[in-house]
Amino acid sequence: MTDVAAPPSAESSILRRGLRNIGDMIRIEPKLFAIGAVGAMVNTATTLFVSAVVGWVVAQVAVPAYENGEVALGSVALGVGALLGTSAIRFSSMCARRIGAGAMMFRVQAHWRRQVTRRYLALPVSWHQKHPTGTLLSNANADVEAATRPLAPLPFACGTLFMLAVSMVVFFLVDWAIALVALGMFPTLFALNAVFASKMAPRAKRAQELRAEVSAVGHESFDGALVVKAMGRETAETERFTGSATELRDAMIGVGRLRAAFEPAIAGLPELGTLLALLVGLARYQQGALDLEQLVTVAFMFSVLAFPIRAIGWVLGDLPTSVVGRGRVDHVLSATGDMDYGEREPATPAGPASLEFDSVAYSYPDGGEAISDVTFTVPAGKTVALVGATGSGKSTLAHLAARLIDPSRGAVRLDGVDLRELTHPALAATTALVQQIPFVFDDTVRANLALSRESADDSRLWEALAAAGADKFVADLEDGLDTEVGERGTTLSGGQRQRLTLARALAGSPRLLVLDDATSAIDPRVESRILSGLKASSEVASVLVVAYRRATIALADEVVFLDGGRITARGAHTELLETHQPYADLVTAYEQAEAEREFDEENVA
Repeated sequence: MTDVAAPPSAESSILRRGLRNIGDMIRIEPKLFAIGAVGAMVNTATTLFVSAVVGWVVAQVAVPAYENGEVALGSVALGVGALLGTSAIRFSSMCARRIGAGAMMFRVQAHWRRQVTRRYLALPVSWHQKHPTGTLLSNANADVEAATRPLAPLPFACGTLFMLAVSMVVFFLVDWAIALVALGMFPTLFALNAVFASKMAPRAKRAQELRAEVSAVGHESFDGALVVKAMGRETAETERFTGSATELRDAMIGVGRLRAAFEPAIAGLPELGTLLALLVGLARYQQGALDLEQLVTVAFMFSVLAFPIRAIGWVLGDLPTSVVGRGRVDHVLSATGDMDYGEREPATPAGPASLEFDSVAYSYPDGGEAISDVTFTVPAGKTVALVGATGSGKSTLAHLAARLIDPSRGAVRLDGVDLRELTHPALAATTALVQQIPFVFDDTVRANLALSRESADDSRLWEALAAAGADKFVADLEDGLDTEVGERGTTLSGGQRQRLTLARALAGSPRLLVLDDATSAIDPRVESRILSGLKASSEVASVLVVAYRRATIALADEVVFLDGGRITARGAHTELLETHQPYADLVTAYEQAEAEREFDEENVA
């Protein structure tokens, strides 16, 4: 992978890495680049031909007509035909240039956005926890657009380089003095662009960083809109966003000021070159070194070169921003920590799955240990409840069971096979994790449940809804399964969202169901019916549930009690109540808190 993320040290570094980035993009869409570049070269070639035609018309038609008072109709017709023909070719080639450039830019953007998104999906949860969502959105959008910015004028610039090469040959064939004017103008223009690029790079980098920061702050505020309003934090959040937006504004103004300082010079230099060439050409014409047709042709060529040369300036001017954007994209694409999957299938292809934790330990990336030396088994067809105080490691075990993370030591096995040896499809089809905070897509109920799984037809969806205790409220919705639930399921209550996400897991007919306090927002009586139905189900018979309600815990075949990341007791619920005082104290405290909450709710009602 091309490394363009290193900090720039000089304009040569920016130019080198920018051109390397352009080369990478050309390799992605070579055909479209060829269409745009060939169209640009044909366009510039016909433009040069027009210069010769104009010179011929002036020398052979206009001047004789003025001097003799007669117009040669044949010459006029020939000149008009040549101009109309070249105009048609220029129009067609211009269309090819613009279509090629536009299609290439948008396809390369789509290519990198797909790569970035796939990388996001492949990277582990620990990586995502270190990167704000707004920054990730900026990587996939603003940074990709910045990286591809030079592609729009690139074919035009390639055509201009072709035009310059041909023009220089013509200038030397016509007159050496005019050629020297061109030789002095073009290197000066490139040097000016190089200085501009070196000064723009740090400003462009800062602007891109601030774009990501503004996106992150805005996304966080919008995502937590309910908390912001409930806690009266509107003013504080507005001020926080205003601070980031103001910094971005100042950075963009700095970029604009730099452009305002350089672009007039970059744009005006070709015009000065045209004027100088005309003056030199007139002097040489008076000396008899070139004739009228050559003078008009050269002057017209300089005039038509003035605007296309700016395309080279556009490409060079966009290189600093492009290098910064590409570097931020490559930061994602080069991120490490992928979870490699094996090639094995579960030893038991059907029926309830067994889950085994064998001397498992897990440490956070910062070094803190979450669990240590955890060993227990969820037998096939049984329900095991994880109980413990907050921070005891329950959710970590749930994530290990679904292989969102891998253990630092030990092994987690499914039907006797280490999870790290299973194929990704096999693991996804076997195990389903339902978390405490439900996530619902901005789509219909049907789409949220099916997730494009072929096996999830409507009959299967209704079965899953019934098992999750969600069939009645879904049937009462205005459009049933076709009801749009809004972003993150805003049209549903917390308990409805939890039941919907539980039904989504059940719709895939998993052999192991991991519930990470997934029914906390559901009425205890409804929760008890749901879990009893799951326990009696013939399809989902193995359940690992993180629980705190006594009614939920009592349904488990075995309880595993965690304290400080270690198992301190195992056994039946009634047995632990009598023999393990820390367990009894915790469950009793949960039960008292739940009773007080229900009492308060009844009094408020």
